[in-house]
Amino acid sequence: MRDAYHEELDSIGDGLVEMARLVGSAIGRATTAILDSDLKLAESVIEADQKVDELQHDLEARAIALLARQQPVATDLRIVVTSLRMSADLERSGDLAQHVAKLARLRYPERAIPQDLHATILEMGQLAQRLMAKAAEVIVTKDVDLAMQLEQDDDAMDSLHRTLFQHLMDDRWRHGIETAVDVTLLGRYYERYADHAVAVAKRVVYLVTGEHADELQPDIQPVVEGA
Repeated sequence: MRDAYHEELDSIGDGLVEMARLVGSAIGRATTAILDSDLKLAESVIEADQKVDELQHDLEARAIALLARQQPVATDLRIVVTSLRMSADLERSGDLAQHVAKLARLRYPERAIPQDLHATILEMGQLAQRLMAKAAEVIVTKDVDLAMQLEQDDDAMDSLHRTLFQHLMDDRWRHGIETAVDVTLLGRYYERYADHAVAVAKRVVYLVTGEHADELQPDIQPVVEGA
């Protein structure tokens, strides 16, 4: 009976990893869709978000059933409760990737992003994908040091977000109000996506240590480049 119980706990973790990999793929494809004005790709990202939602609903149902049947305590309780919170972060990440794709669809056949911002948006999309890949690795390995790196890695996303605003506030901006609104929204989507990846990693830290990540002071350097 206990073996079946722990297998169910493991399967919840597997579900989280699958969600993380799906939303990581989604943000990468959504970025391509908005930069290339690829309607077919945008539609595929929008439709694929249903799978993420279904995984979250299934994970929640299994976690609640475990709480009801097994009444877990200590570490096992932390696993179940933290998994529920991580699934919410991952589901929201999928929504944000979908928002990027919907913006691409909204502006089709025009390109939503001016050419002079393509490099910045591409870098934000690639960074978001790497952060989520690292979050998925953290879920699998329960590596606290790796988890703590994500918050420092997220500084790069914040810097890119500021770069977008510098372009928007520049007197030389000539792309109009509609495009300015699109770029503002897009920057927010990527910034929030990265925040959710960081939140997932922080929850793993809590799961492993019983302490919140903000209370720990690891001596590590960000290594997201090329990850």
